[in-house]
Amino acid sequence: MERSGKTIVKIVISIIAIVSIGGYALYQAQNLINGPELNLEYPINGSTLNTPAVAIKGIAKNVAYISLNNRQIFIDNEGLFNEELVLAPGYNIWTLEAKDKFGRSVSKKIELILNQPEYTSL
Repeated sequence: MERSGKTIVKIVISIIAIVSIGGYALYQAQNLINGPELNLEYPINGSTLNTPAVAIKGIAKNVAYISLNNRQIFIDNEGLFNEELVLAPGYNIWTLEAKDKFGRSVSKKIELILNQPEYTSL
């Protein structure tokens, strides 16, 4: 059986369309498959700081809810967050947690040391 040129073109276009739609569906499903992601940009975990005020900055992806020490914080349209904290003298541990709309969660511990000079009275 001989196939005409039109039939071959239709088959090729159909295959290209199916592969394109399948590839796009997999690309979009990637967010569902991966779950929530947290990337802490600043400060570096384990840092020693000299001032008590610090800004926690980072990026959250595929997140429906995000909290810092069980207190909700907010992200912008690009997934960026910027939260101001005041550290206690010495060793501090903060927990950053994110959940997606399917209940999957990820958390990161932020360990910081505040090195404040001791004041002596005259």
